[in-house]
Amino acid sequence: MRRIQIKPRNNWQAAVEKLGFGFHSTDVTYWDESAYYEFTMDEVLFIEQSTAELWDMCLEAVQHVIDNNLFENFKIPQSIVENIETTWNEDYPSIYGRFDFAYKNGTLKLLEFNADTPTSLYEAAIVQWFWLQDFDKSKDQFNSIHEKLIEYWKFLKEYLFEGNLHFTCLKQSLEDLTTVEYLRDCAMQAGLDTKLVFIDDIGWDRTRNAFVDMEEDEIKNIFKLYPYEWLLKDAFAEQFIKNGTNTIWIEPSWRMILSNKAILPVLWKLFPNHPLLLKSYFDEPKGLINYAKKPILSREGANVELIKFGETIASSSGEYGNEGFVYQELFELPNFSENYPVIGSWVVGQQPAGMGIRESNGLITDNKSRFIPHLIKG
Repeated sequence: MRRIQIKPRNNWQAAVEKLGFGFHSTDVTYWDESAYYEFTMDEVLFIEQSTAELWDMCLEAVQHVIDNNLFENFKIPQSIVENIETTWNEDYPSIYGRFDFAYKNGTLKLLEFNADTPTSLYEAAIVQWFWLQDFDKSKDQFNSIHEKLIEYWKFLKEYLFEGNLHFTCLKQSLEDLTTVEYLRDCAMQAGLDTKLVFIDDIGWDRTRNAFVDMEEDEIKNIFKLYPYEWLLKDAFAEQFIKNGTNTIWIEPSWRMILSNKAILPVLWKLFPNHPLLLKSYFDEPKGLINYAKKPILSREGANVELIKFGETIASSSGEYGNEGFVYQELFELPNFSENYPVIGSWVVGQQPAGMGIRESNGLITDNKSRFIPHLIKG
């Protein structure tokens, strides 16, 4: 794995905007093609195989949590447990997720799994692929995300209720809307009938006991880019809990287990000393000298503290932590001239599908991290 500096394409902003990628820059650059990461084929195969292995381990961990009623460790409300168990036992449709890896000196370690509302999908699937066609179309990427999304929507079609597949997110997030509209486009290419409805505009029809969109059409199937822990605090949480399985929600509620960092100590307990895992514990570091303190529920690297030999070497602010923390053995990100990359490895339809690289100026990957393209050497 090497970081190679290059000159960005002339008028690259127009090139990515032509693809419908409108949030390439804010107060800081998000899409950054002044460098790329180069991987050997052996490295890519290692990441791919590790992704598949970890996915199987995660499914085993979900079963363990359900079998042993460990929901309290995840601060999952008892009111949603029946829904979780139903969507798990009946294998409700699910489409994608993203493992975050640290990769250094040939060692790959799981940092966390984004299982409920992962973003950076469009950048990984489309934007970096078109960059590669302009930069060097003779090269390849670890990237079959687009094809796998379309194929898996085709597969899921027969498992959905009759009617439209709705897609939803918050109105004010261009990043979320881009991700949702990309997934919706893949679903349409797979032959599904779709509608967009912002989560703010979803209503409840008491006479039909059904969620409805702005045209009063019943919502039978819906992909949401909106966290379950937020949904359960919203005005229609009671209706969701009572009637949630009358609508197919993607991702299904059992993903609340995997999207919670409490899964990390569970994985460590089930697979102690596994080479892809870091020691992880609830409540206290348990002898760890160097560790990361992470809220079980947080986003964009918020409220994380990195401790090394008793000293805080990095920390981030935010509004998370009330539900509790986990303590994970510290594995510092590789340092490429003060650029610190995290590999996001995608699972689509139960299979490894590709990766994207997010890079920060420090050891904590936060909301100012950049997306850097990659290619395979050869």
